Amino acid sequence: MSIFGRNHDGSGLGRRTWVFSAGFVPSASTGQEPDFTSRNTLCLLNTSGQGACARLTFYYEDTDPVGPYEVLVEPQRVKHQRINDLIDPQAPALDKPYGLVVESDVPVVAQLYYLDSRNGQLAVSHLNPAGE
Repeated sequence: MSIFGRNHDGSGLGRRTWVFSAGFVPSASTGQEPDFTSRNTLCLLNTSGQGACARLTFYYEDTDPVGPYEVLVEPQRVKHQRINDLIDPQAPALDKPYGLVVESDVPVVAQLYYLDSRNGQLAVSHLNPAGE
């Protein structure tokens, strides 16, 4: 099955594990909040007929992994979770590169969205996950 193919059990599109290696959340922003706050946003799409519980674990260069953070995605819905808004078990580090592993109990499609407004300019990118 391709990563975007429908699963044989009818559980929806996507896969259960996603890996992003190039995360970074700047602490500085310009412009009005919250629209122009520099941030990373994890976008999760659940096309299945059951709710998904995605567990996020952050990896850093110089500290132990942090997590899991749980993000719930209703059936046949999309969830945009700002990384900046995660708090428990602790707020993700700002101004530090990170890697992110997303593990879901049902297949989902994941993408990491990056908005950087630090220098009065606006930079936006979509990070693709590491391949299998």
